[in-house]
Amino acid sequence: MPRPTSDVEAFEAHATDADLDDLRARLAAARLPEAETVYRAAPDPRRWEQGVPLADLVDVVNYWRTGYNWRSFEERLNRVGQFRTTIDDLGIHFLHRRSARADATPLILTHGWPDSIARFIDVVDELADPKDADAPAFHVVVPSLPGFGYSDKPATTGWGTEKIAAAWVELMGRLGYSEFVAHGGDWGGNITTVLGGRFPAHVLGIHTTFAEGPPGLTMDGLTAVERRWTEETRDFWGHRAAYAKQQATRPQTIGYSLVDSPVGLLAWILDKFAEWSDTEDSPFETISRDRVLDNVTLYWLMRTGASAARIYYESHNSLDPELRVDVPSALTMYPATSRSVRVPGHRSGTGRSSDGGRPKEGDISRRWRFPSISSRICKRASRQCWPLIGERGSATRQSQRPAARRAPAGPQLGELMPHHRAEHTLAPVRAGPRRAARPPPGRADSGLFRAPTTRCCGSGRW
Repeated sequence: MPRPTSDVEAFEAHATDADLDDLRARLAAARLPEAETVYRAAPDPRRWEQGVPLADLVDVVNYWRTGYNWRSFEERLNRVGQFRTTIDDLGIHFLHRRSARADATPLILTHGWPDSIARFIDVVDELADPKDADAPAFHVVVPSLPGFGYSDKPATTGWGTEKIAAAWVELMGRLGYSEFVAHGGDWGGNITTVLGGRFPAHVLGIHTTFAEGPPGLTMDGLTAVERRWTEETRDFWGHRAAYAKQQATRPQTIGYSLVDSPVGLLAWILDKFAEWSDTEDSPFETISRDRVLDNVTLYWLMRTGASAARIYYESHNSLDPELRVDVPSALTMYPATSRSVRVPGHRSGTGRSSDGGRPKEGDISRRWRFPSISSRICKRASRQCWPLIGERGSATRQSQRPAARRAPAGPQLGELMPHHRAEHTLAPVRAGPRRAARPPPGRADSGLFRAPTTRCCGSGRW
């Protein structure tokens, strides 16, 4: 393995006492609006129809001000190992945990929005040094996206997903990892897809929780599962994507509120965790208040509300529709459970049971857009996805690498996938023969989007 370069410096997180005191003072002085007008008794997910309920927000704000301990999270980050390096004149922060195992494979984990490195803090140790000797081990690298966390904020445009993917290859090379595997969800899934498509000489294989499809293709020829996915995606963009449109068009405008008001920042982020979590009533059924506040406090202390939102401005609708991924790949999808929310008088094609049954009139299942990764997801996915790579990927990757690399990349009929709550499944995908640059009329090239086939994980948890 190549030796790492000296362009990497150790880093320790330590917020000033003055910054923490200022945060508590702002929380104590917060001005709140009146309660929502759709009040329902808990438990009921419809309590969140207008956004974060006032009572729930007040509870979290009070805990943030009086009970939450930021120093504990700082200590965890420092124990894992934090570093910074400069790539294309931008400082990039990352966690790096080397495995003690001689057979460990380098792995890069990429978060999205409204996430941060906090998403992966609970799985780094288990991935690096699994208790089960038969489980694969990894040298784990967790970078903060540009404009997020302890990475620098870009001062110019241009830091979209393509440039970030190229920066990740440079980062891994500096650490001595010329070949590696990659995982990501949300924007991290987009970046992971670009990694697999643009840099097959370095990427042994990818795993994502993020389905994408090139817009403009016909839906003729899609399977029933794929067709429902397109319907759900259309519904998501029509009714629940205002935050993305705002950040893609006016990130600076929303950024003033996110950087100035900790309560506004909390509500903006908590609303997404509530909608995209596997819960009956509140995101805190599956995600601890401390973990949510670790994430939100990192945004607050580093003042990244605006800079993080700009990834939408830089990269919205940016995935190259002719990008082809031929490295071994796996996609974890989350079909809806049979439990649904009955909305009188509403007809929807979005709800479907875990056994693939047709939705019933009036049934709407709550969904995940990017489910949180857990140690079980990492561990079990690594057992089933990474073996596709073969002997460190060499034989498999060489046999699958075509001479030219630009062709449709699999199911691309929408922008973001509103994932569903239910059992996690892993659908390994191997590249087949090269296809035409565009599918023939009347057919959609959906060869990389397949119904989940291999049961992988239990319930999704942080």
